[in-house]
Amino acid sequence: MPLNDDQNSDSDSSRLSESTASSSDSEYSRQSFNSDSSSKPSSPASASPPKTVITFDELMAAARNLTDLTLAHEIAVNANFCIKHEDFPQNSFAGTVKQIVHKAFWDHLESELNEDPPEYEHAIKLFEEIKEILLSFLTPGANRIHNQICEVLDTDLIRQQAEHNAVDIHGLANYIINTMGKLCAPVRDNDIKQLKATDNIVELLRQIFRVLDLMKVDMANYTIQNLRPYLQRNLVDYERTKFQEILEETPSALDLTTEWIKESIEDELSSISDESSSSPGADSSPKPIISPTLVLNNGYLKLLQWDYRKTIPETLITDEVRLQELREKLNQLKIIACVCLITNNMVGAAIVDVPDFAHQLKRISVPLLEGMNKKTFDLKEALNAIGVQICSKVNRSLTERGLPTLNEEMQSNLMGQIAHIVEENNPVSSLIDKRIQFFMRSLLALPSFQKCMPTMPGGLSVIQTEMEFIGSQYASIVNFNKQVYGPFYANILRKLLFPEAPMGKAETETPTT
Repeated sequence: MPLNDDQNSDSDSSRLSESTASSSDSEYSRQSFNSDSSSKPSSPASASPPKTVITFDELMAAARNLTDLTLAHEIAVNANFCIKHEDFPQNSFAGTVKQIVHKAFWDHLESELNEDPPEYEHAIKLFEEIKEILLSFLTPGANRIHNQICEVLDTDLIRQQAEHNAVDIHGLANYIINTMGKLCAPVRDNDIKQLKATDNIVELLRQIFRVLDLMKVDMANYTIQNLRPYLQRNLVDYERTKFQEILEETPSALDLTTEWIKESIEDELSSISDESSSSPGADSSPKPIISPTLVLNNGYLKLLQWDYRKTIPETLITDEVRLQELREKLNQLKIIACVCLITNNMVGAAIVDVPDFAHQLKRISVPLLEGMNKKTFDLKEALNAIGVQICSKVNRSLTERGLPTLNEEMQSNLMGQIAHIVEENNPVSSLIDKRIQFFMRSLLALPSFQKCMPTMPGGLSVIQTEMEFIGSQYASIVNFNKQVYGPFYANILRKLLFPEAPMGKAETETPTT
């Protein structure tokens, strides 16, 4: 099958985007990586020598730091991040157990309150718990309502009243509901109304706890909302400091990152070796100088084809889900671009006059590729269905314009070419994959402050909008990751690229002769 003539430019342009990393970049990088990056107290390079034994407490401290780091990162970079109130599904084992236990508790409370005289001990414990929850909602300085809650829900006083059978349990419940109404978010107003309409005291207490649980989630989300701007302003320093603490507790916390960078260096050396061996005078060429920036960018590009069943480098854990989603979206876009390119090459002359036909092909493909990254998804079956629908679409378009439809042989070839996209080393799939990688590589080569997008390679125009959106998200993740972990990467790259480089002030002084 003939491909577009711009395929020939792929081999020449595969490293075009790397031109921004000039030879001076290599020289400057070598100097900067040779310098003593541990001169600043806050630099990750100042970490103490690795310990051979890690205690359980140190391991747990590192885990807590990782949890804090991950949560802070998610709050800052994900504007939609919030805490959701989730319960066990009713038909699940855990849901059934919870239902049975709760029913037994509330039934026991009801039987105690129906005794003559009533037994209030369990109810008093509930009031004590409610008091603590209400106090947790208060902001510093809310002394008046704080004192009022403590006074009304004074459990010692309630116990004294219980001894004389003088507890106004409905009055206490009404006070609690009114206080909740003052403290809750507007979204809970209907819940408060329903509480006021509930007469049965046991059911009322049960529903009070349900609404209090919702109010806890609301309060957490309110705190997150207020915390987000602060985290966004200070996230780079916060994440770097937290990761440094993890590294001090767990010296092996950069092992996977080191391996990731090492593989990128090896790939780059292999690429340079292949190029030099095919050029004259290869034997006399000097030892290649590799740009650390290029090495890092190549490592980041590998994440778009990463097998996420493997553990991701430690410095990218906080963005693992986002990177995996981008990879999945790119896989879907690659299939769509392949389908459009194959169709255009095989029946392009018949549809050349149809406006926006490529986007019509995209609209056919997108629904059939929905969920293609799930294990149960049958991509070959989906491609067969796409082939059938595209043949039908082309024939319908030809008929509407009074032209002969595709014969059976052409339809069979078109459907076969589309179905073969899934095969390993498929030339169309490999071509589109190279062009997607080229676009992403060009994007990373742009200065972080530059807002414009690089030129879209041929064959990707049908997915240009989606590619630019994904590229923007990807570049944002990469640039932020470089800001946070740059000093850690600098140390690793210095050791791997320049192992003979002098370390520290004394060794960098020029020797006297």
